[in-house]
Amino acid sequence: MGIALEYKKIKRTGIIPGCLAGGFLAALIPVLELAVRSEQYTGLMQPPLRTIFQADWQMMSMLNMLIVITAACMMYHTEYADNAIQRIITLPMREETVYFLKALLLSGMCLGFLAMEMLSVSVCILHWFGGEGGAFSAYYGASFPEAYLELIQDLLWNLGYCFCMLLPVVFLSLLIASACKNMWISLGVDVVCVFMATMIPVKYFALAIFPFALPFQISEGAGTGQTAGFLAAGIIEVLVIGAAEILFLRVRRSLA
Repeated sequence: MGIALEYKKIKRTGIIPGCLAGGFLAALIPVLELAVRSEQYTGLMQPPLRTIFQADWQMMSMLNMLIVITAACMMYHTEYADNAIQRIITLPMREETVYFLKALLLSGMCLGFLAMEMLSVSVCILHWFGGEGGAFSAYYGASFPEAYLELIQDLLWNLGYCFCMLLPVVFLSLLIASACKNMWISLGVDVVCVFMATMIPVKYFALAIFPFALPFQISEGAGTGQTAGFLAAGIIEVLVIGAAEILFLRVRRSLA
């Protein structure tokens, strides 16, 4: 019932079509890159999936984060408009529940546009890196059907990994949006955090786990230990941010 109510709140705001449109734009990046400069990538002696992610994922992940922070700001803007947030306090549903329902809904939208982007990557590999006897078949060392199944498994793994890296941004963006009545303040804070993340030297693990820097991480070419470390960091950050939101809302209620 709660998630259906949250969906009704944003149904007419354009958030869902906007997320899908943004995901489609991000999905076009590898297509356009390979259409213009395919000769620079098809001859590289490395897995096609790694080639595409290393070339395009930074721009794609930045677009993904901008989609998330814009959606998060708009979600809470609908609550603060006409003091709707004050009426929530008087209802049996607590503010913490509203926050986590919004996080669940926004996470579902993230899965949608990430799946669209992985589909785009698979199309790029099949088109530019060959079908039967192509580069990706040679990499997997199997016939085309078997190689294609392995490619699907790799794409599903990357989908899950990228989703986990994006979750801290979802939770932190919603926390910032819930703290600011003015949508433009929360949007400005989030955008500053995104551009700060682009300047962080990712070779330092302690800096690379900044929530807005995590989405830039890819599993292709990374060691198992490094991948596990980033996954653990993402899960811990989600738990910490969720706990911080609960604490913040309780303190705000006590001071109101």
